Amino acid sequence: MTRFATYTANGTTFYGVVTDAGMIALSPDFPNWPTLREVIGDNALYDLAMAARDRPVSHPNGTYQYAIPIPAPEKIICVGVNFPARNAEYKDGQDAPPNPSLFIRFPRSFTGHDQALIRPPETPQLDYEGEIAVVIGKQGRRISQADAYGHIAALTMCNEGTLRDWVRHAKFNVTQGKNWDQSGAIGPWLVPFTSPAQLDDVRLTTMVNGALRQDDRTSRMLFPIAYQIAYISTFTTLVPGDIIITGTPTGAGARLDPPQYLKPGDVIEVEAEGIAILRNTVQDEAP
Repeated sequence: MTRFATYTANGTTFYGVVTDAGMIALSPDFPNWPTLREVIGDNALYDLAMAARDRPVSHPNGTYQYAIPIPAPEKIICVGVNFPARNAEYKDGQDAPPNPSLFIRFPRSFTGHDQALIRPPETPQLDYEGEIAVVIGKQGRRISQADAYGHIAALTMCNEGTLRDWVRHAKFNVTQGKNWDQSGAIGPWLVPFTSPAQLDDVRLTTMVNGALRQDDRTSRMLFPIAYQIAYISTFTTLVPGDIIITGTPTGAGARLDPPQYLKPGDVIEVEAEGIAILRNTVQDEAP
């Protein structure tokens, strides 16, 4: 399956097709599509894949850096507490909630594949959350669950990095702990969505320094992805390029005994079958 990525090389940002040998840059040939967001808006991922056929690699491996695939989505909406064991982690005696918990993240809070998550000086409590992200391809409002998959253009991976103490700075919101610059990652690439089998029962794992920390399947989500799209589109219009980050399994560092937060030198790998492995390291913010 064709993989589409956004990347930088020699100070210039490109998008193109990923090969085993490197990148095939396509953005210079399509000025009407400045980013993959516009490609998706014109339902043109297939056309982009056809344009890459028989082209040589323009940027060999080792000459580029991954960026987040959609550099400026209108919305990034995250779903919280979406696996049974995650709900049990809160130990509040409550059954699964009737509606999903949602929050917003800003594009600047994410970096790309193989880049470092940044731990700020204000807190050492940087944590990981491995998730699948869906990219909306067709605009819709009040989308039915039956039609929801028809609004997905592509899939990618997310490490929804969180500063744990900062999500508790206020009574009702978690925005502060979810939006530190480069605290999370999205990528490495977009995989076109072509079949429900890509989402309905997929294994999702997170490894930290080679140790398995999170492991669950999408079939166990409290709020399946089709429901998420239907629910979110009830109150806001979803547009091409919007990203929904669909929920993380149990096993984040804050829930271990004792807690194990990320530190410089750690390697985190988030993987879902058929999509990708998203790999990141950690470093402290430069003074």
